[in-house]
Amino acid sequence: MFDALSERLSGIFESIRGKGRLTEADIDATAREIRLALLEADVALPVVKSFIAQVKERCKGAEVSKALNPAQQIVKIVNEELVAILGGETRRLNYAKQPPTVIMLAGLQGAGKTTLAGKLAKHLKSEGHSPLLVAADLQRPNAVGQLQIIAERAGVAIYAPEPGSGVGDPIKVATDSVDEAKRAGRDVVIIDTAGRLGVDEEMMAQARDIRDATEPDEVVFVIDAMIGQDAVNTAEAFRDGVGITGVVLSKLDGDARGGAALSVRHVTGQPILFASTGEKLEDFDVFHPDRMASRILGMGDMLTLIEQAEAAFEDEQKEEMTQKLLQGEDFTLEDFLEQMQAIRKMGPIGNILKMMPGMGQMKDQIDSIDDKQIDRTTAIIRSMTPAERRNSKLINGSRRLRIANGSGVTVSEVNQLLTRFKDAQKMMRQMGGAMGLPGGGGSKATKSPYGKRKGKKGKKKVVRRGGGRPAGAPQLPAGMPGEMPDLSKLNQGDVPDIDINEFLKQQKKK
Repeated sequence: MFDALSERLSGIFESIRGKGRLTEADIDATAREIRLALLEADVALPVVKSFIAQVKERCKGAEVSKALNPAQQIVKIVNEELVAILGGETRRLNYAKQPPTVIMLAGLQGAGKTTLAGKLAKHLKSEGHSPLLVAADLQRPNAVGQLQIIAERAGVAIYAPEPGSGVGDPIKVATDSVDEAKRAGRDVVIIDTAGRLGVDEEMMAQARDIRDATEPDEVVFVIDAMIGQDAVNTAEAFRDGVGITGVVLSKLDGDARGGAALSVRHVTGQPILFASTGEKLEDFDVFHPDRMASRILGMGDMLTLIEQAEAAFEDEQKEEMTQKLLQGEDFTLEDFLEQMQAIRKMGPIGNILKMMPGMGQMKDQIDSIDDKQIDRTTAIIRSMTPAERRNSKLINGSRRLRIANGSGVTVSEVNQLLTRFKDAQKMMRQMGGAMGLPGGGGSKATKSPYGKRKGKKGKKKVVRRGGGRPAGAPQLPAGMPGEMPDLSKLNQGDVPDIDINEFLKQQKKK
């Protein structure tokens, strides 16, 4: 969603990066460009004015004029002000002292409330809670049926005593759901309420009645991040009409300009709690203002990437791979397949790469990445026998043809996969060697401070004329026993070739 804004801001910062000193005119021009970029991204005008005023005030102060690198200092200031506009600190849900905690969802029809109710329930379940979904949207056709399907997919309980589609009393359903949660031992109640195509008094009255009847701990407004400025107006209407305590951004994976996401916190005064980034129930994250600001400025989001990786790679899988490294065992095609499937769970490859710092400059290459390549890789490995997966050296020409036919690919694609696998296997061995583990290349004890001197078995290791002493190699003070010769003289042509092995033998005898 923020690709266009990120690209524009990157261009602005690039234009000032080479300057050792920034004049007041440079700062004014940069602020003007940032203002235009934010307005083009559909950020609300009051937000833009406040943001630019803060940035200009700080940029014209001592923190930029006395900085060694003023361009980097401006990027830092813009980043900090973006974090402030987005809420400053991450805000978690407020839980009731005495369960159940009641969370009421409000918003317009089509904003994604029902799907988001399932996402929130799944997220809370993963944190150890026992949520209950409540079908209190009895107006929209089949809203109850949709929530029942979502609850089943999320693996959570649902309370839906009325068929909906215009039948039933939503206020009674919401009130009774709290008693049902207490009876069933559910510690969180998530109430899905009805929406309208536009703000009207009937919808607001019903939302207020549900709020008064259930006394929710959180009234969360679900906002469609794709509808621009109108989203901010709607948020204000719900804030004044119902009294919201937090906001959830839905459809952040869309191609809209994203101004609503940057405006809603500043305009409503209420924090953004969560962000929905896709259609799957797993595409749901706690909203971190600092991480979002970092993404917008093209600095990546390594913390979220690490959290997603930890969730995708199971503990048993991590333990097994650690044991393999410790025991010096080979990395197999079975391991390769498991890692590919775990990466697939993390979401589209393009989204993963965009979280890495500096990858914003490779937007076109990232967009061209085909996620189906992982599916083809999976098909190829699954067409192999268990013995072939454990030992790839068994795969000769005829086996490659059989694997290609079994997976519906060409022999060339099988060859490419095996080449990539060998590279991965080599990397895993190097990782083992770096930690001094058995079977992983040279350990620290075998390395020489004079660099690589390892030759073929049985051959003498000779330093030839013109080689010189390696940079940083220690040289013992003159006169000490076991003194190494001054290798710097090798370049002068007056010292013969030195047999290092012979020299060390002589020193041992002494």
